Amino acid sequence: MTTPANPSPSPLHGADATPLEQAGHAARQRRHLSVGLTRSPREIEEAQRLRYRVFAQEMGANLQCRTPGVDQDMFDAHCEHLVVRDEDSGEVVGTYRILSPEAARKIGNYYTEGEFDLTRLQHLRPKLVEVGRSCVHPDYRSGATITLLWSGLSRFMLENGYDYLIGCASVSMADGGFAAAALYHRLTEHMSPLEYRVFPRVPLPLDALSREAAASSEALVPPLVKGYLRAGAWVCGEPAWDPDFNTADLPVLLPMSRVDARYAKHFLKSGA
Repeated sequence: MTTPANPSPSPLHGADATPLEQAGHAARQRRHLSVGLTRSPREIEEAQRLRYRVFAQEMGANLQCRTPGVDQDMFDAHCEHLVVRDEDSGEVVGTYRILSPEAARKIGNYYTEGEFDLTRLQHLRPKLVEVGRSCVHPDYRSGATITLLWSGLSRFMLENGYDYLIGCASVSMADGGFAAAALYHRLTEHMSPLEYRVFPRVPLPLDALSREAAASSEALVPPLVKGYLRAGAWVCGEPAWDPDFNTADLPVLLPMSRVDARYAKHFLKSGA
């Protein structure tokens, strides 16, 4: 679920929508955005080039690229790639990578397992989908783009009968980890039941980042994290440190049974 800061997903466009959500809807109408799964290697490469632009050029991630300007790893060939496209320019402006449980069995593991011990989630694997490499072009970071990504993801989950969504929500370590530690302490009310806890392989040193120091940092909830929590997701463990992306990654688990019916209806309608 790695992503730079973006406006939060817009759950409503009606009278209850905030000005930001209404503006996002208007942006979508102006820009003629569409969402769907990629259908060709060329479209996948477009998504990978967007990922490189955001993660390497903008965020400074240390990516090992076989092809210059293309973010690609061993999981890509086994994943579905969801993209938002500007129909006027033809450009891919947002993307999500989706690993189905069948594909995870084929490749042998989830990407998240490189960062976390998922032993307690073994029983969920037959219905567990992993998402990651989420990013949006800097000119399209509106509620409209995020809403379309969520609508495509929701449709994928519901149409295939999958019950759980897992991934990592990333927080920049640019300040040394204080904001990430502060955020983790702030989100303790959203922790999963103990039976769904996972454990970081390279933990963020929370003891060194004391509560006092963390509390002095601005513990804003990143919009993507806020969106997942509003939908009903749990934080299911302490953050891991990802040295390649220089982020603290929070493990997030979303049981589809916890998604508010209004959310599900809205996202399906948005992606129609």
